[in-house]
Amino acid sequence: MWLIITLIGIILSLLYYGARHRHNYWNRRGIPHDAPSFPKGNIGDWPSKRQLGVIFKDYYMKYKNAGRPFAGFYFFFTKTILVTDMELVKRVLIKDFNNFENRGIFYNEIDDPLSATLFSIEGQKWRHLRHKLSPTFTSGKMKHMLPIVLKVAEELANVFKDKLSNPQELEITDLVGRYTADVIGTCAFGLNCNSQREPNAEFVSMGKRAVTERRYYGMLDFFIFGFPKLARWMRLKITVEEVEEFYLRIIKETISYRLKTKENRHDFMDMLIEMYQKHQDGNTEEGLTFEELAGQAFIFFVAGFETSSTTMGFALYELALHQDVQDQLRAEIKEVLSKHNNEFTYDNIKQMVLLEQVVNETLRKYPVLPHLTRTANSDYSPDDPKHYIEKGSVVVIPALGIHYDPDIYPEPEKFKPERFTEAEISARPSCSWLPFGDGPRNCIGSRFGIMQTCVGLAHLIKDLKFTVSPTTQVPLKFVTKNILLSAENGIHLNVEKV
Repeated sequence: MWLIITLIGIILSLLYYGARHRHNYWNRRGIPHDAPSFPKGNIGDWPSKRQLGVIFKDYYMKYKNAGRPFAGFYFFFTKTILVTDMELVKRVLIKDFNNFENRGIFYNEIDDPLSATLFSIEGQKWRHLRHKLSPTFTSGKMKHMLPIVLKVAEELANVFKDKLSNPQELEITDLVGRYTADVIGTCAFGLNCNSQREPNAEFVSMGKRAVTERRYYGMLDFFIFGFPKLARWMRLKITVEEVEEFYLRIIKETISYRLKTKENRHDFMDMLIEMYQKHQDGNTEEGLTFEELAGQAFIFFVAGFETSSTTMGFALYELALHQDVQDQLRAEIKEVLSKHNNEFTYDNIKQMVLLEQVVNETLRKYPVLPHLTRTANSDYSPDDPKHYIEKGSVVVIPALGIHYDPDIYPEPEKFKPERFTEAEISARPSCSWLPFGDGPRNCIGSRFGIMQTCVGLAHLIKDLKFTVSPTTQVPLKFVTKNILLSAENGIHLNVEKV
């Protein structure tokens, strides 16, 4: 008995010593950092007090003038570099990308196929898959999918108008979320979800669960977020079981139906099925397995659904606060449409310059993914040997912090779409606008996301006016537990017909 107690005591002592040694790493290096707490390191305020991106933003603001290109940080026990220098941001994302190509986040392609997406997979597998999927997001493909998006956007405008026999307050995020769900559901899965008329549509509810729920909590979450490779070895999963079953089922049904009927919709699923057939025919170089197809369809839905709907909600919130910008935008939309028989097309949407500036400024203030992560494949020394980055270290680029840096964006709290004129953009350092990342591993679907956001906003602003209501939260507060930025208690605005 005493031997067992002694052994347990020795093991606990070794674990404690190992943890203390790990949390002393930046002290030994002489790198500025906040003192860590046990066991969460420097993320003690997450998820109860501060959103994770806000923690990184505040840390960036604290150390950006400390005379070093990065500050030390501890994500649980993981030694983490929080970049504070724009040149190092550029090196990590672009110049020295080959050493920082992996995100270092959890995926498990064997046990949890929906987690093995273009966003998460690593190394040669990522390079190969990115090469296969890149042609699916060309301008030509966008033009093919635009009629689908326009049809859903027309329904969005009708849904809003049907609710407005009198001006009234509406919760915006749910309504625009059902719009983006219908767009992605149609383009990625070929489904007529009709979620805009059916608030409880299963497709939308499963989409929300995919973004907000996790399969485990507590200690298992600790392994998934803190030690992704160990979590994969333990055969852990991140996708909620019911979500996994639902999406795998509808993907199988969609593939079966399209192959049987030979229906061609010129959408994202058509392109995936074409690659799936190549794999079935033995062309593994250009083809996709079913699991790979499912993962990409899933991430296209999750990423497109949440990011675009959240951006639309934040944009309408800012336009409600800035009536002058809203009036100018409405005038621009109507002027462009008047020259094209009042019809939306790919080309005339591109002519709505202020519309894109409004979306870009919204993404500056509210980058839905507020921080980027990379891991170092090998030891890396940018200039001064004291600032080397050790192999295996996690590198965090605080996009939200950069977007609110007054040296880059003067008066960063203000909503100023004119920041995104060509002259203003060229005057800023590269990699200073990061809602979609930058470099070879930027978001592959960014153009599609911008397109569906612009189309949806144009249909709403054209005939509707948005103003703040007594229940509008000003300033907005973020949901602290979510990795992505989202408004606490939604966005409530008064809406009326123009």
